[in-house]
Amino acid sequence: MSKEQSIRRIALFGSTGSIGTQALEVIAANADKFSVEILTAHSNEELLIEQALKFKPNMVVIADDKKYLKVKEALATSDTKVFAGEKALEEVAAIDCYDLMLAAIVGYAGLRPTLQAINIGKPIALANKETLVVAGDIIMRKAVENRVPIIPVDSEHSAIFQCLVGETRNKIEKVILTASGGPFLGRKPNYLVNVKREHALQHPNWNMGAKITIDSATLMNKGLEMIEAKWLFNLQPEQIRVLVHPQSIIHSMVQFEDGSIKAQMGLPDMKLPIQYALSFPKRIPNQFPRYDFKKVNTLTFEEPDIRTFRNLSLAIDALNKGGNLPSVMNAANEIAVYAFLKNRINFLDMTDVVEKTMQKIPFIDKPTLEEYFESDGEARTFAADLIKL
Repeated sequence: MSKEQSIRRIALFGSTGSIGTQALEVIAANADKFSVEILTAHSNEELLIEQALKFKPNMVVIADDKKYLKVKEALATSDTKVFAGEKALEEVAAIDCYDLMLAAIVGYAGLRPTLQAINIGKPIALANKETLVVAGDIIMRKAVENRVPIIPVDSEHSAIFQCLVGETRNKIEKVILTASGGPFLGRKPNYLVNVKREHALQHPNWNMGAKITIDSATLMNKGLEMIEAKWLFNLQPEQIRVLVHPQSIIHSMVQFEDGSIKAQMGLPDMKLPIQYALSFPKRIPNQFPRYDFKKVNTLTFEEPDIRTFRNLSLAIDALNKGGNLPSVMNAANEIAVYAFLKNRINFLDMTDVVEKTMQKIPFIDKPTLEEYFESDGEARTFAADLIKL
């Protein structure tokens, strides 16, 4: 194989977000191993233009079509082709010009492009957990049909994935997802009622985008991860457990039927699971900081407080009941987080919006893909009406 053939061509969907920008750092540091074929952004045209001029992709997509002309003009002297609109995300994902998709679009919007990539047989490095929360049964069935590997990028699921390498024939007893507990660990509702946007965005360990940081603060993120783990690793709900681990050094664990537990450890840095997913099955060297056992005081674990952080309890209900309920929950949560970030509702109101929406939208036990989309739309409309957006 020639050097050019050995370079893995990456389609980076969601390049201007936290995962996308860190992935480009990894790619830039390994230019002999990776090239950028596609970049997409929702509306951050300035950063998309900057990325395109640096990485010279074959194509870029700006989902907000009002920004099309600005991107087109800025890249007029380059060879990069420019597309715009939500539909263009799907169309570009269906073009056979890349080797791996990094699915890093935030929220439900990442589902359709990911499906297109699976349909043409492209491996997926999955950073968009909502894709599996919304339609995990359909996504995983399509992946099996098309023999498409799905390599998780979330630090917790990457940890489980790494622990399972070489364990194909060994039965999992349970997986243990670790949670930092977010910025309000140990707090009670009388404190949380006064929490402001800027407080909730101050995560103690991780540098993440706004939406996932709020989800971490409410523990919804851990609930979404439980549902994602069910589909990724073909688990039953009772095999998935959450433990709060404030130091964020152990990223998750797998317990096998003989009682042995494997844990994946490292400093809290998303570039490591991103690099692992891009280079899998190889590990490649890097200059990331290393964990120093000599500096360790202690690693602690505790049960999550699901009475205070009821989002996790709602997500466990959705995990157990299945059907379209996780999709409804996710849609309501996206609307609620958006409203909180716009200072339209209070911190604890987010849980109320999610709970009322889950109670209102009709339950479907075995939804089709179209029924998932319909449930998502109904849930968003109902949640927005509750908030009066």
